[in-house]
Amino acid sequence: MPDVAQATQNQREALPARAGTLARKRDFLDLGALSAGELDGLLRLAARLKAELKSGLEHPYLRGRTLAMIFQKPSLRTRITFETGMAQLGGHAIYLAPQDIGIGERESAKDVARNLSRWVDLIMIRTFAHATCIELAREAAVPVINGLTDLLHPCQLLADLLTLRERFGALHDLKVAFVGDGFNLANSWIEAAAIARFELRLACPAGYEPGKEFRNRLRDLRGGLLTHDPIAAVRDADVVYTDTWTSMGQEREAARRRRDFKEFQVNRVLMKHARPEAIVMHCLPAHRGEEITDEVIDGPQSVVLDQAENRLHAQKAVMVWLLRPEILAHQGPVASDNL
Repeated sequence: MPDVAQATQNQREALPARAGTLARKRDFLDLGALSAGELDGLLRLAARLKAELKSGLEHPYLRGRTLAMIFQKPSLRTRITFETGMAQLGGHAIYLAPQDIGIGERESAKDVARNLSRWVDLIMIRTFAHATCIELAREAAVPVINGLTDLLHPCQLLADLLTLRERFGALHDLKVAFVGDGFNLANSWIEAAAIARFELRLACPAGYEPGKEFRNRLRDLRGGLLTHDPIAAVRDADVVYTDTWTSMGQEREAARRRRDFKEFQVNRVLMKHARPEAIVMHCLPAHRGEEITDEVIDGPQSVVLDQAENRLHAQKAVMVWLLRPEILAHQGPVASDNL
């Protein structure tokens, strides 16, 4: 398991080489690199951009800017929300499929990063190895966004936190239960809880817990809990979150995972242990009948479509923050207590 904090510090030290690049390049690779004030500022900006869009106001903050989107994993939400978001901000997005680049095979991440930095203003990558994302950010002279790796999914978590603020207001009093695989989503939930200070409980089958670094972080959190009992995690929770049991790249393990996770389905019986007003979240795509049942994901407690919609607004906020940080500053002083 790589040391995320050290890797993030290393990539921050990369010097920009492209004319017109921000004097101190920032990237968005993991939530753990954000302060509480920065997270609050991003969430406030996302909410403002969403409100402006709903009221018909244009916000072309990135007019003339170009985003390169590198995909090694297929996607519905990531591609559409980044491409649409860049268009709404006045910019342009270029989709690069796996066969277009062959990053790490046909061309090294270093060469891809250095070439793209001469042409575009921003890079987003959705890939398998987090090390690829780190190397791309280290070598690029323009900001890099982690659209998903096998280690972390910060864009999804930012959208999820925006959804929670819309539903509950402040985050720090919430009890969040994550039921499922201790994979990238679980890791990003741990990072989010460390910043926003809400109570986080993870229920994973034996052998599917997060790696040691993230287990240690969870243990240090107020109310942090790692258990093999989904009922213990969900009891009196305000939020019940789940994800697919078999992520991309794990298809050969699907049958075994269905057996190992069968007691971890989010269904009507499990939801009875949460608070009556609890909401259900899923990052999608969902394998209906496996990690979640139809009656729960389609039921009145589900906010999965709100989460999906908020990917658009959260990612627009990230792109504006990276390329036009003064827009965030104009919101007024950030307030860590707002979380």
